[in-house]
Amino acid sequence: MEDVKRCLGRDRFASHCNIELVSVETGRARAKMVLKDYHLNGVGIAQGGAIFTLADFAFAAASNSYGTVAVAVNVSISFLKAVSSGTVYAEAREVARSSKLGSYTIEVRDEQNELVALFQGMAYRKKERLPA
Repeated sequence: MEDVKRCLGRDRFASHCNIELVSVETGRARAKMVLKDYHLNGVGIAQGGAIFTLADFAFAAASNSYGTVAVAVNVSISFLKAVSSGTVYAEAREVARSSKLGSYTIEVRDEQNELVALFQGMAYRKKERLPA
């Protein structure tokens, strides 16, 4: 798991978005993002791209948790509830995995544990190890 933490610790975009990896274990990950003014869109709610980025980061952590490079080949997101302040959490869990593909469900929830978004991701699993 240290390779995953080190690799994702170098994710400059996630850092710029104020995203933090909370935990990672085989096939699972949890990340959080404290919402700031720069996350809000013109109507004062968290911009969809910010929520997507949080979910995608948790997806990356879970899919790379085996220590080999995994990259997204297909993702989708459904936004279920608007949020404009506080902390949002993304929890990724592996649904299925083969030698080449992995399928993941990521739930984004607010501080009241209400579902904000549901993200589905499919990753292509490469043979190369994560960079040291």
